[in-house]
Amino acid sequence: MLKALRRAAARRRTASELAIAIVRRGLSPSFYRLFAVPDTFNGRFDMVSLHAFLVLSVLEGDADRDLSQDLVNALFHSFEDALRDQGAGDMGMTRRIQKIAGAFYGRLEAYRAASTREEIAAVLLRNIYGEDGRFQTQALKLATYMERARLGLEPAVLAAGVVAFAPLPDEEG
Repeated sequence: MLKALRRAAARRRTASELAIAIVRRGLSPSFYRLFAVPDTFNGRFDMVSLHAFLVLSVLEGDADRDLSQDLVNALFHSFEDALRDQGAGDMGMTRRIQKIAGAFYGRLEAYRAASTREEIAAVLLRNIYGEDGRFQTQALKLATYMERARLGLEPAVLAAGVVAFAPLPDEEG
């Protein structure tokens, strides 16, 4: 019993470390500068969701589904903290979190259903750029980034709480 509790606590710590890395990457100024992602709550939410998808898609094949669930829980705690930082109180928090959950899971499903770079770019254009065709190039570049970012992610490394995304375009040497 005690061993199971320790394993669960260690898994939650790992999930928290993954969530911190996902949020940190999603908030990187490069996305807002290079890919013209709107620097708004919604734009930041989209970038965190995008990176969460990348990590969760790698963890899906792993036997430890509890880590995926703990990661989602940790991410939703960060979403709630972000809402509170914007001044949201307890009244209506459940409704806001439910709305965010619908958007989050909708994005995960849309990314999962997209099988080509062009399909991913179409999802990005719809979710991030409001289907504004002027951002087609940025959406395609962001889809290319997603493909590259996922390549460095390995289940065993993620299970240790380490996220090794590919470098951002402005970080490459």
